[in-house]
Amino acid sequence: MTPEEWIALLALAGAASFTPGPNTTLSTALAANRGLAHAMPFIFAVPVGWGLLLGLCASGLGGLIVAHPLVRWLIQGLGFAYLFWLALQLLKAQSMLTPDATPLRVDFFRGVMLQFLNIKAWMLALSVIAGWLAGHPNHEERLTLVLPVMMAFGFFSNLTYALIGSLLRDWLSGPDGSMLRLRRFNQVMALALVLTAIWMAKLNL
Repeated sequence: MTPEEWIALLALAGAASFTPGPNTTLSTALAANRGLAHAMPFIFAVPVGWGLLLGLCASGLGGLIVAHPLVRWLIQGLGFAYLFWLALQLLKAQSMLTPDATPLRVDFFRGVMLQFLNIKAWMLALSVIAGWLAGHPNHEERLTLVLPVMMAFGFFSNLTYALIGSLLRDWLSGPDGSMLRLRRFNQVMALALVLTAIWMAKLNL
């Protein structure tokens, strides 16, 4: 790969990974509600799931999605529904720090599967294939170079958002322990998930 290609790839990876989306929103919410340790399985799941997605797209699945709009709409619809479900879980889990609270759980397996319902993840994977893999005779070699870079960006972006969430955790509990700030925070995160789902749906109409 040429230096220009590397620069373009790093710019895409930074913009796609660090801008808010379903993954970063969940990383922030999990760490804020349950601590950084509870968010780590999901943080590790994001690059693993996206790496699998990129590998499948590179093997031909991406072409199938592009060629069949109904398949794309099905994935989009499932992802839209799942984001709404996650938003409802945030709204129901009003005070995660109390023993009787309903915990928000997005474990490693669910985190991996979420990438296959994440339209933003699909768009990024297809963009990488179109710009850096398709049409090159050494596409397998290029994949071995591109994949770890993109996975690293996915990991560190979600870790960064989770660290922010964990730093807010004590403040969110409030000085009186009422958890009002935490409930408001969860409502904002739920709204962010819904708005993200709506934005991605409009983008792909």
